[in-house]
Amino acid sequence: MRLGTSSPLKHSSAEEWAANQKALGCSAVNFPLTSDDPIERIDEYKAAADKHGLMIAEVGIWRNALASDETERRKNFDYCVQQLRLADYLGARCAVNVAGAFGSRWDGHYRANFTKEAWEKTVAMIRNVIDTANVKNTYFTIEPMPWMIPTGPKEYLKLLEMVDRDRFAVHLDGINMINSAERYFNCEEFLDECIDMLGKHIRSCHIKDVHLREEYTFQLEECAPGEGEFPLRFYAKKLNELDSDMPIILEHLDTDEEYLEYLGFLKEELDGLYK
Repeated sequence: MRLGTSSPLKHSSAEEWAANQKALGCSAVNFPLTSDDPIERIDEYKAAADKHGLMIAEVGIWRNALASDETERRKNFDYCVQQLRLADYLGARCAVNVAGAFGSRWDGHYRANFTKEAWEKTVAMIRNVIDTANVKNTYFTIEPMPWMIPTGPKEYLKLLEMVDRDRFAVHLDGINMINSAERYFNCEEFLDECIDMLGKHIRSCHIKDVHLREEYTFQLEECAPGEGEFPLRFYAKKLNELDSDMPIILEHLDTDEEYLEYLGFLKEELDGLYK
């Protein structure tokens, strides 16, 4: 597997960015620019990544292409297409987004997220993004969420089958799918199910942790690696066995200092598994 972070960390040039990531022990990166940046600058970062042997794991999107407002929806859809084309230009493993929410918050939890209409609109959106972008060197992926399609491997497999596009693949965030007592207390069995169902489709993964609070009712909270109870080494080992080049990306920390601290923890916890 290849370890990386979602943060570019503080830097002043493409060369400094790539050299910093390599010095930290990373061999995978999320691309720090967007399709709105000048092509010359994009090329500089791509060349720096290549020079330092860094796989470009993901191009992020993070926009709601199912927004209720038509102007916003069209703008976000166009951004999905351009980011997917950027990933194709870079030869990235994937471009990644969430499916989108049927409410005011772009990644929010709403009953409408699980209706028949939500499934139909999600499938149509994914097909339209892929067909419009017409990429050859990358994949469009959807990050699973606790309260948004897909919430687990069975839903992701259903989504793959409904979309029916060669350039649609899987972004695996095992922690996001821990949304019940059954999955929390049986993480290893759940991860086995994820790998068995989705393994050949997985292009990139996120890593963090999850903690069950003592207060009622059932309250799970995302946290930094080692601050929760998720079987991090088991997760990484399964993914490494699946693909020795699988990128596993540390995310959702607030400062450069936190990324350095918890990347150091992961390097110890996952010793012998990463390149």
